[in-house]
Amino acid sequence: MKIFIKNQNKSERVARLIISLFLIPSPFILEKSPNEYELLMELTPFSFAQFIVGVILLFNAFSGMCVIYRFFGANTCKV
Repeated sequence: MKIFIKNQNKSERVARLIISLFLIPSPFILEKSPNEYELLMELTPFSFAQFIVGVILLFNAFSGMCVIYRFFGANTCKV
């Protein structure tokens, strides 16, 4: 059984890559304090959630596999 089965087409992967590039730097943009060294101590839950979603989308973009698609049996990749 293969673990990483591609189930996304190329345009969907590119869209996920672009969205992830906007979400990943959010903790650095939406910081509370002006001191850059206290960034990790004062992350807002919203910016941390955006960062996590961005990392998941980046993984999906590079691997071509979406776990939710696999769970529901969806496949947008042309075989």
